[in-house]
Amino acid sequence: MSDHLSPLAPTLDAYARGDMPLHALARTWRDAAQAHQPALPARYLEVLERVLNQLESAALFTEESCSFSQGDMIGALRDWLARAQAL
Repeated sequence: MSDHLSPLAPTLDAYARGDMPLHALARTWRDAAQAHQPALPARYLEVLERVLNQLESAALFTEESCSFSQGDMIGALRDWLARAQAL
């Protein structure tokens, strides 16, 4: 399964550079997670959805007015990916 999730890592870098819009990043990650059902435990999908929702919410506000930063959410996605690939 890790090979199927490997293409997700470059999307984080593309998003950070401004080369990929947030909606495309979120759709790519959601589609990849759904495509790997039932290999991914349900809790992984729940956590991924929560992080993506927070990232999408954070994008609506400036860093100062949001309780979590986009950088933190990208870090959480990197962590999620590493754990999912380790399954």
